[in-house]
Amino acid sequence: MNAISRLAAVVSLASLFPLTALAGEVEVLHWWTSGGEKRAADTLKELVEQKGHTWKDFAVAGGGGEAAMTVLKTRAVSGNPPSAAQIKGPDIQEWGALGLLTEMDAVAEEGKWDALLPEQVAGIMKYDDHYVAVPVNVHRVNWLWINPEVFQKAGATPPTTLDEFFVAADKLKAAGYIAIAHGGQPWQDGTTFENIALSILGPQDYHKAFVELDSATLSGDKMVKVFETLQKFRGYMDANTAGRDWNGATGLLINGKAGMQIMGDWAKGEWTAAGKVAGKDYLCVPFPGTQGSFDYNIDSLTLFKLKDEANRSAQEDLARIVMGAEFQTLFSQNKGSIPVRQDADMSGFDSCAQASMKDFKEAVGNGGLQPSLAHLMAASGYVQGAMFDVVTNFFNDPKADPKKAAQQLAAAIQAVQ
Repeated sequence: MNAISRLAAVVSLASLFPLTALAGEVEVLHWWTSGGEKRAADTLKELVEQKGHTWKDFAVAGGGGEAAMTVLKTRAVSGNPPSAAQIKGPDIQEWGALGLLTEMDAVAEEGKWDALLPEQVAGIMKYDDHYVAVPVNVHRVNWLWINPEVFQKAGATPPTTLDEFFVAADKLKAAGYIAIAHGGQPWQDGTTFENIALSILGPQDYHKAFVELDSATLSGDKMVKVFETLQKFRGYMDANTAGRDWNGATGLLINGKAGMQIMGDWAKGEWTAAGKVAGKDYLCVPFPGTQGSFDYNIDSLTLFKLKDEANRSAQEDLARIVMGAEFQTLFSQNKGSIPVRQDADMSGFDSCAQASMKDFKEAVGNGGLQPSLAHLMAASGYVQGAMFDVVTNFFNDPKADPKKAAQQLAAAIQAVQ
């Protein structure tokens, strides 16, 4: 072997040392378990493994993440947290206050996160002005999903107002279809409720109610109308909603048994997994009355303090991968969301995603960008839980009084602040 060959061999071997020495384990707690979500999570696993790290999947089923949080608390208290966990919104601040999170400022500076993220999003990812979480994507919650073939058979037209919604729902029901596919779980009830609230209250009063937690707005006449409308929605759902998972409800649309579903854009991942095409096999329209507003849910991975140096290195690589353009695109294309990076190339996305990104960028500047309460973006889990209790109890009682429900909502939220 000549000198040049020996030098090349040494360089080649040396390039492997950092990878081998710093290869660690990445354990991620998440609840991406449905068809489209699992494909999205597998994308992250593959990119992590390409860096030489070991992926340890820590998936806990349950669309709203309640079960996952219970497991995480047990692990964190015992001093054995995962590398990252699917925590979001104000709950990131609570974990930060416990001193359990690690700062990722060096990786953020290297990746220019402040320049790539809208200010509202960057603020959510920081505790005490330090990055402790990395945003995965942006979901729009205020979408209405439509099966156009079912609509055509029923002679219905995609609605743009609540009045038009009920006209369409009546036609679907008369034609023998389930008008609204729904899963009777608290977080799904809450998702429907906040869509109606955004439509009736408008973005400013929505913010007053669910971010500022203003009692007068929470118990006011507009909120009474929100409950009245929710009660009316219940009459367009089938008798088998109790306990149904959200993707089961999406399946009713995909299989032509239902006409509409009120759900965030993760529902699109199920259509994609079924080989369906946006704009042809299914339609996405803003929930009636919420045009110009964007009710957002941001998936994020919150990063915990780790003792092992190799695992810390792997954790940093995880953060780099998540904010990378490749992952942001692949993940959102599988999950139905849009990239959080504002420089994302949307040309490879479907029409629903392109419309979502356009509306998101507009809402950033016009006051229409509002955080989802049902998905832990607007307030703490305690406030979310109070809302779920009131809404689900109301939803399951056909004789419930809307005015009393609004008063109960204000009282319940005030009690947990």
